[in-house]
Order: sequence, then C-alpha cells, then structure tokens
Amino acid sequence: MTHFAERCGNHTAVREIACLRTARLIEASGIELVRFGWCDTHGMLRGKTLTAAAAVRALRDGVGMVGTLMLKDTADRTAWKVFEPGAADDLPGFAGAANLMLLPDPDSFTTLPWLERTGWLRCQPWFADGTPVPLDTRRVLQSALDRLAKVGYGLKTGLEVEFHIYRITDTRPQLDPDLAAWPGLPPSVEMIHPGYNLQAEAMADLADEPLRIVQRTAQALGLPLQSLEIELGPSQVEAVFDATDALTAADQMVLFRNGVRQALRRAGYHATFMCRPPFPNIMSSGWHLHQSLVDFKTGGNAFVRDASAGGTTKADATHTLSDTGARWLAGLLAHARGMTVLCTPTINGFARFRPNALAPQAVLWGQDNRGAMLRVVGAAGDNATRIENRVGEPAANPYLYMAAQIHAGLDGIARGLNPPAASETPYAEGVRRFPLRWQKALRRCKRTPLFARAWAMVLFATSAGSSRARSIATHRPRTRPILNAASTSAEPEPTP
Repeated sequence: MTHFAERCGNHTAVREIACLRTARLIEASGIELVRFGWCDTHGMLRGKTLTAAAAVRALRDGVGMVGTLMLKDTADRTAWKVFEPGAADDLPGFAGAANLMLLPDPDSFTTLPWLERTGWLRCQPWFADGTPVPLDTRRVLQSALDRLAKVGYGLKTGLEVEFHIYRITDTRPQLDPDLAAWPGLPPSVEMIHPGYNLQAEAMADLADEPLRIVQRTAQALGLPLQSLEIELGPSQVEAVFDATDALTAADQMVLFRNGVRQALRRAGYHATFMCRPPFPNIMSSGWHLHQSLVDFKTGGNAFVRDASAGGTTKADATHTLSDTGARWLAGLLAHARGMTVLCTPTINGFARFRPNALAPQAVLWGQDNRGAMLRVVGAAGDNATRIENRVGEPAANPYLYMAAQIHAGLDGIARGLNPPAASETPYAEGVRRFPLRWQKALRRCKRTPLFARAWAMVLFATSAGSSRARSIATHRPRTRPILNAASTSAEPEPTP
C-alpha cells in the first residue's frame, strides 16, 4: 500500500532520504513534540502539534486538517457557507468542511529555540486525493517562480521589516475569562523606547533586552539576520536580512514573524507587525522588498549593465538598469495599482500612505529616492543593483507579495515596456497615484486580469475578511485600543 506522499506524486528517493534523516534527528535530539505549521491566506501560521512518534509517521502519511481553515477571514470566521447546498460550488473539495491533508517538507525541520524538546516542520495543504490545493498561497509563489524559470530567471529578494515591540504590564485584559470576546482584548503594554530619535545608540541600549531576544531567536532559527535598528516611531524597530531566493525569503518572513512573537511573549513582551498600532503619535511600519533577477545561464544579476546606455542621465532607467531590469521596472509600474492590495492587504496599512513620511503615494520610480514607490539602487557595473518596492506592509502575506512582483515584472519583459523618467518630487500634485483606500485597491485588483484570474479565491477571502475587520476597527474598548485588529486611526504622522 502506498503512503500519502507517494499519492501526491512528490515522494522521490531524495525525499525518502530526507525523511529518514529527520526521523533520526527527532530521536537523537530527544524531541517530544513537533509542530506542523502552514501559512494561511493572511500570512499567519496555523497547524497541529504531534508527538514525536506521530510526527515521524506523518512525514510520509501527512496529517489531517479541517478544510475551512483555508477559508478564514481576518476575524477567523469562515468566509464561505460550506454547509449550505451549492454555496461552495466554486470551491471543489471544501463543501461540508471536508478534510484536507498537511504534508511536511522533511528538510524544513528545526528546533524551536524558545521551547524545550519541540521541533517544527513547514507543511503545505493537499486534497485527500493527493492533488494540490490551489488556494495555498505558497503554491501561488511556486507557480510564479516556475513561470519566471521558464524564461531563464530566478528572483532574489532582501527583506527590510519594520515592526513594534511593547513591554507587557498586565495580561488580565487578554486572559481574564470574564473579558473573553471575538476578537479579544490585547494585554496592557508600555513602550520599550520613546522614539523620535532615529537609530540613536541610547535608544538601542534602552531596547537592548527585547532586541537581543529577536537576534537570538532569528539566528537560532537559521535566518540570515543582518541588523536590528531603532526606527523613528515610539517602540518601533527594524530587522534587515541578507538577500536570498524569493521562496526561501518568503518562508523566512513567515517563520520570523511567528518566532519573534512567541519568543518575546514568553519574556514579557508583545510584538506586532500591524502597520499602525492604535496609539497616538505612532509611526507606520513598512516592509520594503528589495529585488533583482538571477540569470540562470551566468548566475549573475540580470539587472546589472556594464556601462550606462549612451545619451542617458540618471533620470533614465537604462542609465542604471539593464534592459531587462528597465522592463521589469516598467512592469511593476504598469501593474502597481492592481497589485497594491496584495502588498498592503489591510485597511490599517493604507493609513500609512501619507506625504513626506517615507511612504509612497504615487505610481513612479526614483533614483535612490525613499519617497518613491519604486527606488532604484545601484549603478552601472554594481553587482548590488536592485529595485526596492516600498509599498508593502509587514502584515502582508509574503507569498502573494512576491508573486505579484513576478507576474508584473514578467509582463513588462514580455511586452517590452519602457518606464518613464525618474521622479525627484514623489509627493508633487498631479502625479498618478495608486489607490489610497483599501476598497478601491481591492476593486482595482479584481479588475486586473493578471492577478484576478490566478487569485480569485484568495481575493474573495481577503475581501470578506477585511470587510469584517473594518467594522472591528471602529470598536474601541474602554480599557485599551485593539492591537490585533485593523486600526483606522488617523492621527497625523510626523515628518521624518
């Protein structure tokens, strides 16, 4: 009798060796529990915790999960009425809350540094008949990368992630059973640094304890952390990672957010990756995605040109970028309005788009200009030449964020698009803006065939979820504003 991994068609001899190696590692390490984690539509890790013996069996047999976990909105309610006749006809395999299977990647095994004798495996969902689940957002990125590989390229990305850390002063609002609600209240918190002193060493010293936890957690998980920095806002920090291939970087982003939250919580801190925590005078957090193409034939950076194109100035893309890089840039610009909601999927995140606040507002690019949506960094002959997309928020699903770049950039290459001149005034009047409201951005995405065809179900779940989150966001408990729901706070943001 075949096991489930064989029925999925991906259990090769190499995978069998990896299963044996992971099983030996679980036994030799004295592991008692293994968490089987997968990333949902909204970029959050979900999963099951298995005993060591069950985990070894599940390497080949998988483990069941209720299918509605893939249909949750941002309030954790099921967005489809799966028990009503015909209501799930557009979702074959999900009617009646049917079972799905989680199949782990044995090579992803790691031990969790904040827990004793606990391991972790990254999984992806499959239908019970061994066919892939199209709604799996990691598979969306894998499909996009397959498209890119067919034209001879891979995507290399570097992450710059801003977020907030607070010190917990009272857990009662969150854990008192008399206050239980859906969604529940957050704990009471205080800041780890007062802010408004960008990259000040004194602020770094004040926040040293939680930053050390972030550093040790990231490094213990094998993540390529490069630096931890004090951001401008109160209690705001930034983590910068070395560049790597896109799928690995997306996996690392999911693992980083999850690990940092849990490790800090155990030490008495609360980390949030929402763009704008609902406190006065905060600064918005962004997720800046650096990107370049790897030429599979040469192994080099396909955005680099040996010398600037003749007759060009810095305002011309081909002064810095190769022809391929310029067309990729043009594709990102052409589809900027359609992919905005895939890079910033929450209502809360759209409150970040304000003038003169290091956040973009318009569909334009600039030469090393941090007010532009797309910042071109580098020069002719510089192997680090890249494009930085500054429109994303740290709560975004990394698989969708990166897949959007690929589909847009590939379209620019396929159609031979040319970008306009660079802008030096990204906040000027009269420029073409991307949607500055979530509802308009979602409608624009749905009307963009490049995205809507591939991700119709994902968009529906996002739409249903954020619509409910919008109503939640207007609720302000007397004890403390909600930290884990969308905030529509409109306090003025200081200019950096």
